[in-house]
Amino acid sequence: MKPQNPVEHVVIIVKENHSFDNYFGTFPGVNGSILPVAQDPPAGGDPRHDHTAWLERSTKAVKLQYKETDIPAYFSYARQFTLCDNYYTEVASQSEPNHLMLIAADSPIIDNASKTRTYQPQEPFAIPSLPENLEKAGLSWATYGDPGFSYFEKIVALKGSKNILPWTRLDTDAAAGTLPNVSWVYAPSSPQELSEHPPYGANAGQATVKLGSAWTAARVAALGNSGLWAKLAIFITWDDWGGWYDHVDPPLRDKWTGGGPTTGPSYTGTQFSYGTRVGCLVISPYSKQGVSSKFHSHVSLVKFCEVTFGLKPINARDAASDGMEDCFDFGQVALEPPK
Repeated sequence: MKPQNPVEHVVIIVKENHSFDNYFGTFPGVNGSILPVAQDPPAGGDPRHDHTAWLERSTKAVKLQYKETDIPAYFSYARQFTLCDNYYTEVASQSEPNHLMLIAADSPIIDNASKTRTYQPQEPFAIPSLPENLEKAGLSWATYGDPGFSYFEKIVALKGSKNILPWTRLDTDAAAGTLPNVSWVYAPSSPQELSEHPPYGANAGQATVKLGSAWTAARVAALGNSGLWAKLAIFITWDDWGGWYDHVDPPLRDKWTGGGPTTGPSYTGTQFSYGTRVGCLVISPYSKQGVSSKFHSHVSLVKFCEVTFGLKPINARDAASDGMEDCFDFGQVALEPPK
């Protein structure tokens, strides 16, 4: 099916664990908060960022911030293209539920899946997804990520898919002009943590922010220098807040109806969606240059793909979502690839 706009390839690059203020609070013209400087790696290690931590964020979130010198490529993209300063994670918690939202516009869990977390369903999850809908429409998709782990394996219908590829394939596929219609891209965690996740375990003590953002910049350069630039829309976002402070309180969409841990604050009836604000960069020949302050969330990226390729919504959540429309002008003089 021919796209309804010039975009034929959507690339969603998902990095890890940084709130909007933690990364972009100092960018000129945004709704940001100026905070003390964060170290790379952070002195306190990986801040707690599950739903319990989210409920306690007013007193326990880490109020520190990275600067342009730490993530120069991201500030450069924000000046050349679009930076969203009113973009929210979908779930008020940590990684896995938000990754599922970016793939399926749904999550049956509120915290990362674990056999010890009996208050929520166990993996894999039998939920419909955007990759399934793309396949049904005769369109293509792939995920380029860490060969040792993929959230696509957590969805029954996608488990074991031939489209789950190592991240090293992205640059060669872009150069060859064989990118699928929709790609999800994730940085590796070994031998270095390049996802920008604060280091822990075997990676404890490693710098992650500067190295991780440089990894992203190399992927964007490969995409921009390919022959596909005129047909591309690249989104860079962060899966969850990572335990870092953000001064904007996310709006309430819906509440968690399940149970919660036996210790700590009760989960029942607490905010499920939306979660904390994170950055989102929109890089395309058709990006509106400047700051977008209209409301967006992770599911907005799913909706953009659906609108672009003429797909029906997966469920009520993406049906009700915006599709990042204000970030694009498909009639403008095409912007040059990022520098």
